[in-house]
Amino acid sequence: MAIHDEMKSRPLTARYSLITAVLAWCALVVVSGLYMTLPMGSVLEVAFHATSAEVVWTNSAFSLTYALGFLIFGPLSDRYGRWPVMLSGLFALGVLSLLSGLAPNLSALIAFRSVQGLVSATFAPVVMAYIAEMFPENRRITAMGFVSSGFLLSAVVGQLFSSAVSAKLGWNEVFYVHGALALVTAVLFGRWVPKGEMRRSAAGMISIYKQIPDLLAQGSLVRCFLISATILLSLVGMYTLFEHDLTKAPFELTASRLMQVRAAGFAGMILSPFAGRLAAKFGIVRVLQSGLALAAAGLGLVGFSSNLPVLVVLSIVYIAGISLIIPTLISLIGILAGDKRGMAVTLYSLILFIGASAGPLITVYLLKAGGSFVAFETLAALLILSFCLSLFIRTPANSRNTQGRHD
Repeated sequence: MAIHDEMKSRPLTARYSLITAVLAWCALVVVSGLYMTLPMGSVLEVAFHATSAEVVWTNSAFSLTYALGFLIFGPLSDRYGRWPVMLSGLFALGVLSLLSGLAPNLSALIAFRSVQGLVSATFAPVVMAYIAEMFPENRRITAMGFVSSGFLLSAVVGQLFSSAVSAKLGWNEVFYVHGALALVTAVLFGRWVPKGEMRRSAAGMISIYKQIPDLLAQGSLVRCFLISATILLSLVGMYTLFEHDLTKAPFELTASRLMQVRAAGFAGMILSPFAGRLAAKFGIVRVLQSGLALAAAGLGLVGFSSNLPVLVVLSIVYIAGISLIIPTLISLIGILAGDKRGMAVTLYSLILFIGASAGPLITVYLLKAGGSFVAFETLAALLILSFCLSLFIRTPANSRNTQGRHD
């Protein structure tokens, strides 16, 4: 194909940088859909004459099918290839987003959101396996860092986007614009992201699922999975606590000011692009441990402060730690899983978003049981526990970017 000849003619660094940029943009567009309806609750209540309990399903339905989709499309990409699954998902997401804007009632919108969540799951677990297979080892963590930044940024960008568009144009246009963006993104993906060599498994879907016991038999992989459960759990938990605390005295922030505080914390993602270089210099496990320590320190100190600028700075410290954890952890899972990395990344993604779903529930329970201080310190303690687990992770002797500890 001409695209592959054109890509090959580019300098090596420029070629991988361009692919990384497109994949990061895809991550931002796809996962923004998860958060789009969060700030539109009151708008949808008025539009459909519904209660808040009914409207919340526009988000919950997406989340549930999104998590379920990981178990479908991760193995499916092992069977039929990474690139076709991602491209098909992007086009499907675009069409479904456009159809969501035409929903005549709330039930139809919830149904469309359910299918949106399902097709969105074609990207997150698959792209990480694609990077692990297509990128040279010295560029994988950096690429994963940028893509992970896209995932994290979507939590803020998705809400800012839907708030702005729904306020000026209406709720329908949020889905129309998102659908158009997804279709343009699909074209960009098809144009600039190469298929490469198709690494398709000859095994059937059932045999792919049978890899799970083997993966869970590896102690270091299990420790990685346990660590992944605490990442988005603590992130969602922190911002749930921010919303609880900062909208009350003495802060009394408005919704727009609260969103600015949330967005400011994501300045910490500046470390994400450097994760690969740091891993090459200090070892991937050491970088993971540094990220966990940084995140735990930032989150733990938040509980001791009632000064808004200090809280913002500490949230930046926390996000900086998270921005190191995610790309190094995914890369580490790929190294440990070997030729089973597709299913391993699927399990990682599933556990990651189970943590995100559990975050608000656990945080609300902690708030009722002991207040904000107890909630912040408990979330920090989970990260400290993850740090302790990371001390027992050992990597293969023939892998680069490790800290030299071997099985």
